[in-house]
Amino acid sequence: MNKEQEYFEVNRALWNEKTKHHTGSEFYDMEGFLKGNTSLKEPELELLGDVKGKSILHLQCHFGQDSLSLARMGAKVTGTDISDDAIAYAQKINEDLGLDATFVRADTYSVPDAVNEQFDIVFASYGVIGWLPDMQRFADVVAKMLKPGGQFVFVEFHPVIWMYDYEFKQPTYYYFNREPIIEELQGTYTDRNVDMKMKEIGWNHDFGEVLQSLLDAGLKLERFNEFDYAPYKCFNNVVEVADGKWQIRGMEGKIPMMYSLRAAKE
Repeated sequence: MNKEQEYFEVNRALWNEKTKHHTGSEFYDMEGFLKGNTSLKEPELELLGDVKGKSILHLQCHFGQDSLSLARMGAKVTGTDISDDAIAYAQKINEDLGLDATFVRADTYSVPDAVNEQFDIVFASYGVIGWLPDMQRFADVVAKMLKPGGQFVFVEFHPVIWMYDYEFKQPTYYYFNREPIIEELQGTYTDRNVDMKMKEIGWNHDFGEVLQSLLDAGLKLERFNEFDYAPYKCFNNVVEVADGKWQIRGMEGKIPMMYSLRAAKE
């Protein structure tokens, strides 16, 4: 097993454990979701548009809420994730809701080996590329999985956010992808006090790396937006400035918190 595989196995164990705490959390509101609430947010819905009848590959889908929200909108969806437990749970929800989404356990770099088709849309959102060491390989996977003329829809937390310590008091980490960030943190983003403390390994990716990787993979950038809020209460020391919009306390409106983009395969 090489170093990258070792890193992925650490994170796979982490996300198997996270899944146990996430599925029943208030954060993910499974009760509301099962009753018909969508888990998708405004930034991705705007870029996705009408997905009825379209095939969508959802990378790093966790336990499938967004994938199944897309299926409810009429898309033919395949979701992939590194976590065995997350994929098993997604398959169960799919069956319980009578939907026809497909879920495949695979790390993102291995998706072309695990999924033998191309898609109208490749979709990924919120906390995706930070688990991957090489942005170019991610972009190459996206391009390979798209049909000619297909679109990549991506919403991600802003790289500036990942520079700060966990209380957002000062910049602590490199903006650029210099090295793996290996940490052992208490709890998870749905509940910092939950009985869970495990090693995790991440990487920061600056905008130059993100955008140039997509361009080098043969994708044409169509839309790009930055936002001064996060649509989830998943960071420490935040305040809700509007319904479902969270900013860092003391830095309200001063720093970017996420971005969105759409790119097409020519």
